[in-house]
Amino acid sequence: MLTDANTEDITVPIVESTVETTTDYEPTETHNWNEMNLKENLLRGIYGYGFENPSPIQKKGIMPILTGRDVIAQAQSGTGKTGAFTVSTLQCVDETLNEVQGLILAPTRELAIQIHDVISKIGTFIENLKCSLLIGGRSMEQDMKELENKPQIVIGTPGRIHDLIRRRKLNTKLIKLLVIDEADEMLSSGFKEQVYNIFQFLGNKVQVTLLVLHFQLKFKH
Repeated sequence: MLTDANTEDITVPIVESTVETTTDYEPTETHNWNEMNLKENLLRGIYGYGFENPSPIQKKGIMPILTGRDVIAQAQSGTGKTGAFTVSTLQCVDETLNEVQGLILAPTRELAIQIHDVISKIGTFIENLKCSLLIGGRSMEQDMKELENKPQIVIGTPGRIHDLIRRRKLNTKLIKLLVIDEADEMLSSGFKEQVYNIFQFLGNKVQVTLLVLHFQLKFKH
């Protein structure tokens, strides 16, 4: 888990379609979906969505996440980055367990809606899979009802997610993967405190994946 406690500052240089991990690890680039040993029903969803072959960021980024490492991945919009972390999240969760296990944060409602759409379509053949969208701009009661369905994956904006956690409506005890999309914006803007507050409710062993767009990202490791 990326944390502020007993750590040192590091700066990760970001270049196009780059993956950095927080441990000594040489990313293994895969060349097709079958090499990733994914769930059969997940593979059906990937091909059904139109991903015939993984893009460069998917080739480099998915396997480090699946092997349990904290990851920083840089890629521009339109390169398949959303597919990279949605496929990884779908593979990591246990759909037979009706508890939140994967949490995906996005800086805007529009991006959260887009991610929810992608992950729902790719996961369409996974039996018992439930993904909930929790964003501002709609009633809190609607989001509370979403959580009553016991989703395995939650996608949302930091303010609404933190509010639901604070109200004890979103159980974080079994969350094992946190994904922050556009993390360079999230951690350098007004969202930083909200993201930090969310971290306080997660376990020490939670796995973290950060997706960045542009510049060097400085953080505590």
